[in-house]
Parts: sequence; structure tokens; C-alpha cells
Amino acid sequence: MNKSTLAMAVAVGVMAQQAGAAGFIEDSKATLGLRNFYINTDNRDGDTKASGAQNKQEEWGQGFQLNFISGYTEGTVGFGLDAIGLLGIKLDSGGGTNGANATSYGGTVFPSESNGKAVDNYSSLGLTAKAKISQTELKLGTLQPKLPVIVTNDGRMLPQTFQGGQITSNDIKDLTLVGGQIEHAKGRNSSNNEELSIAGANAHTAAGRDSNKFIYGGGDYKITKDLTAQYYYGNLKDFYKQHFLGLTHNWAIGPGVLKSDLRYFNSSDDGANGHDSAYYTTGDYGTGITKGKVDNKLISGLFLYSVAGHTFGGGYQVSNGDSDFPWLNQGDGSSAYLTTDMQIAKFARAGERTWQARYSYDFAKVGVPGLTAGVVYLRGDNIDTTGREGSVTPQRSVSVTNASEWERDLTVAYVIPEGPLKNLGLTWKNAMWRNDIPGQRSQDENRLIVSYSIPLL
Repeated sequence: MNKSTLAMAVAVGVMAQQAGAAGFIEDSKATLGLRNFYINTDNRDGDTKASGAQNKQEEWGQGFQLNFISGYTEGTVGFGLDAIGLLGIKLDSGGGTNGANATSYGGTVFPSESNGKAVDNYSSLGLTAKAKISQTELKLGTLQPKLPVIVTNDGRMLPQTFQGGQITSNDIKDLTLVGGQIEHAKGRNSSNNEELSIAGANAHTAAGRDSNKFIYGGGDYKITKDLTAQYYYGNLKDFYKQHFLGLTHNWAIGPGVLKSDLRYFNSSDDGANGHDSAYYTTGDYGTGITKGKVDNKLISGLFLYSVAGHTFGGGYQVSNGDSDFPWLNQGDGSSAYLTTDMQIAKFARAGERTWQARYSYDFAKVGVPGLTAGVVYLRGDNIDTTGREGSVTPQRSVSVTNASEWERDLTVAYVIPEGPLKNLGLTWKNAMWRNDIPGQRSQDENRLIVSYSIPLL
């Protein structure tokens, strides 16, 4: 039994003795989330052999997410227990176009069997023991952190979850402090906990390497009611160390508000990644060299002006260094805290310079509450990379300078604001991605999502 499991067992035992105390039940909440999810990806021109991607990937399923959040027992130290139950049911896997391959945990939405076919259903249960003193809270078990150095992905039918411990303190006015350690991740298309890795060394490949220790910490300080500064640190043992600085500001200008979001990441190698090729990651390391150690500095700025239901935005991002930008479980259906993390691509390759433009509108301003629409366009160039391409085996290694990519994302969403179907959500997400990167194929993708949340407690 590892330390976090033992600590959780002790916490649950103490909590169980006090479960009848006021607050534990009275302050508990439970909801059942329903998400009907359909995705269709059309892999278009590009290097089909090197990419390994099917021409078409299509899956459709029904997801159920039960969330229970307890209150706390009375006393100086309050104890509680949270739970998340996940169930995914296959409605269609596209007749063999589920996107599974030899190096993936599963398909686009579902885990896959040994023959590559999608499973009929998958499920998991996560428990989180928690304790609270004043405004400081400790959680052990299943976590879904959303921080600059670790972000839970919720872009499919069921969300990604992590296993570990986290402490959060708000005891100091205007300051939030967070620290934790993650040991395992459960992918959005999986019911199994896996160890941690990054692109180029992904543990689910035959020669993959992994780690069972990601430590992180940092804080948010509210300098004024409109200005917040952030610092966070993350360290995936034997892979990378990462420092983050952030600054957000809201400024009332005329009838609207301008939001500024500035971010800086400094990522470097750690342990085996600095000398063992099995732990290397992707990037630009010279002719014929496809992988190397983590070495990346990324800076970005995003500016959004909102007025009368309209939001106009623009931003720019620069990725410097030999490696692509690293993030936890990179390449495993995961999220990165980037203003360029889009529906298909992330625009954070070595050397990449990316600009973006955004527009969205809230139709409540014209008498249709609940209806929103938005579009984002990004273009990245100056990409220096080395990849595999070719239709024969072995594929040749090709170095490219000044490669480029662009993506256009369109989202239309409607949430019924009142009546018997109140909070029923309908979303259509459409994306186009084009690139001239070795081993990659351009894509068109559609997602249709119907969601509904039922309060149980």
C-alpha cells in the first residue's frame, strides 16, 4: 500500500466515525450528468503511412457522470468524502473506424479490445477523502485539477482523472496556495489508471518510458480586484521541470471590458530525460534526429474585448527552444494550459510563432437567452521539426524548416434557459486543420454534444 492510499484509508476511517455529524449529509450535493457525444474526423491529404491515421474516425456514445460532494463533519478538523462514477456506453463505433492503433490506449472515444474493436461499455469509480481546517483543504484520491501546470481534459464523452493528493489554502486574504503530487492518470477513453509520460516517450508504446511522480505547487495573488498574478511549478520525475508566470487584468474601457491574459512557461529536462534517449521528447534537434531532451520557453498574450454581447479577441504566442512544449501525458488526449489549445491542434511546436483572432456573440442581447456562437482562427509558422514520412518501410527521416499550420474552430451552443427541459444543452463544434508537417494529415472534424444535468441532492 503506497503512502497516498494509506493516508486515504485513515482519513476515510476517521470520517466514517463522524459521518452522522451535522454538516456531512446536510451540505452534501449529488448530480447526474448525461452527455451524448458524437465525433467524426476526416483525415485528409498528407502522409498516410507515416501518420498511421485512418482516413475516417467516427464514434458515438452515451456518457453518465455521477458526482457526489459531501459536506464536512463538525469540529476543528472537518472530514468528508467525494465520489465520481463514470459510465460510457457505445452506440456506434463507425464500423471499424474508431481510431484505435497499436500505440494507443483505445479509440477516439472508447477503449479498444485486443483486436482493435471498441468495447461495448466501460466504467470507473473514483473516491476522494478530504479534510479541512479553517480555509485549508486536503484531498487524497481521485483529482481533477485545473492549474497552469496540470489541466484535466474534458473534451470527449467522459473526463480524464488523476490519482494523488492536493492541498489548497485560502487562509491568507487574496492569496490562494496549491500544492500536490500526482501518481497516475486515467485517460478519457480508458477505465484503467496509467503512469505518466510525455510525447516521444509515451509509456503505452513498446519502448515507452513513464513516471509515477508529478509534483506541483504555486499560487494566485489578487493584487487588486481586477489584477491577478500567478506562479506555478511542475516536475514530472525523469522528464521535465516547468516554471509558469501569469498575469490577468480586466480593464473597463468605454461600454465594455478588456481582458488581458499574459503567460510565460520555462521548461527544461529532468533526470533521465537529460541523457537517456528512451525518455526523450519531440522537437527540432537537427537533420535526422527526431527526439531529444526537453528545452522550451513559451510566451503568449491574449486580449479580449467584450461589449454588448460581442467579444472580439486577438493573441500571439512564441515557442522557443529545441523541444516542443511539454505537458503531462502529452499526446494522450490531454490538455495544456495554452491560449492555443484548440479542438484539434495546440500550436506549440519548436520554433512556432502563432497568431490568433477570435469572435463570439451571446444572443441573449437580442432576446434569445442560452444561444451563443463563436469562431477562432489560428495560424502558426516558423516550425522547425524532424519527422518520419514515406509509403515504404523503413520510412525516411525528414527535417523541415518554416513549416506551418492553421486551424479554424466554429462553435454553436444552446442551453434551454427555462421550462421542463431547463439546462438541456446542445452543442455543435466544427474544426478545420491544415498543415505541411512531416507525418501529419490535415483534418476536418465535427462534434455533436447533447448534455443534461439532473440534481439528486
